[in-house]
Amino acid sequence: MLAMESIGAGDPVVFLHAAVCDRRMWRAQMAVVGTTHQAIAYDRRGFGETRAEAEDHSAVGDLLAVMDAVAHDKPVTLVACSQGGRIALDTALQHPSRVLRLALIAPTVPGAPEAAYPPGVQAQMTALKQAEASGDLERVNAMKAHLFLDGPLEAEGRVGGAARQLFLDMHGTALRSTPAGASLDALDTFSRLAEITVPTLVMWGSFDFPHIQERSRHVSTLIRAGVGQEVSGVAHLPSLDQPEAISRLLADFI
Repeated sequence: MLAMESIGAGDPVVFLHAAVCDRRMWRAQMAVVGTTHQAIAYDRRGFGETRAEAEDHSAVGDLLAVMDAVAHDKPVTLVACSQGGRIALDTALQHPSRVLRLALIAPTVPGAPEAAYPPGVQAQMTALKQAEASGDLERVNAMKAHLFLDGPLEAEGRVGGAARQLFLDMHGTALRSTPAGASLDALDTFSRLAEITVPTLVMWGSFDFPHIQERSRHVSTLIRAGVGQEVSGVAHLPSLDQPEAISRLLADFI
């Protein structure tokens, strides 16, 4: 059973979280969008309040199940960050009639060019792999906060307070969750982006990994009705770092 919540009424907007967060990353945006639309968010398998089982599954299928349960056959707007963006793009490709528009933040895209890290970032990624191999989950959590919340080339702790505590709680929960089974979704999404015709807003943070910024720019140009928007002074998770700015961008687009 997928844990989900819905607020407001009107045309449905479904929020898909990053793989280092859960549905709580969208709290501020849900509150704003929910004043004019039905805002829906859910925890994927192994995140937040949704338990994972070691079974093969389709994240696209899970999203469709959420849409079936709460969207009442209306086409939906998908708002997604990072790995959530992959699910949104795959859904738009496989079920185009069910998607009205896309708002993507730093989307993961299968088939995109491999990451190329600057030397300073490569050292951090090597250290992260060592921490993961050692099973030091507290260290892994802290390192992921630096990489994805602060930005890999920014000072550790740049984002503090409630936003950092929320990240550490969300990602800490995911780190300790039972791993889900293998994904059944296997599209070469990057090569098919031109097939997506719905209005699409692609956002990325100026403090994010350089290769993610470049990938996001490519996505915004390859989708026919795509528009790109750099968000200054944020990394991979601007909904936590600058919630008001992201809420305004989403409200204007939706």
